[in-house]
Amino acid sequence: MTKVHPNASSGGGEAAALTVWRKSLLFHGDGFTVFDAKGNLVFRVDNYASGSKGEIVLMEADGKPLLTIRRKKLSLGDHWLIYQGEEVANPRFAVKKHVNLISSRSVVHVTRCSSRAKSCLAYEVEGSYSRRCCVVYDDGRRQLAQIKRKEPVGGVAFGADVFRLIVEPGFDATLAMAIVILLDQMFGSRGSLLRV
Repeated sequence: MTKVHPNASSGGGEAAALTVWRKSLLFHGDGFTVFDAKGNLVFRVDNYASGSKGEIVLMEADGKPLLTIRRKKLSLGDHWLIYQGEEVANPRFAVKKHVNLISSRSVVHVTRCSSRAKSCLAYEVEGSYSRRCCVVYDDGRRQLAQIKRKEPVGGVAFGADVFRLIVEPGFDATLAMAIVILLDQMFGSRGSLLRV
């Protein structure tokens, strides 16, 4: 069986190359499994992880909750909130599918949530998630993360379920992975991870 994890090295000051596999570690579960450049499990998402419906929990390899993603209630369109750990109050970020009738490369807007911060654009995602070709930019148009297809290994192509997440130094890989999860919820062809 071909390895899905990367074999490229990444050291300090370099972008982190993560391999994202749209598959849960559970035999029959939906979710994500994420490996670092050395093949170590970094993040996981299992659809059983949450005790309540309507949320997705991004976990460390050992199952410790890092972020919880919930659909915003009473909202038109795809609007989501990202919380620290398993908190239920004080979301860190709001993520909204960008709908624009005039042509726009932007597909998702991410804003900070805090009592001190104004609701202003923090990050913007451009590209096509279905083609696994997206870039996350900050408000100054600096590239922070990139989603791209995994290169074939030994002539074996991986398809859309295995892809790369390149995270630039200084950007939170946990937040980058939360953005990937939300792109999958908004634009993925396999359906939602949420139990209904």
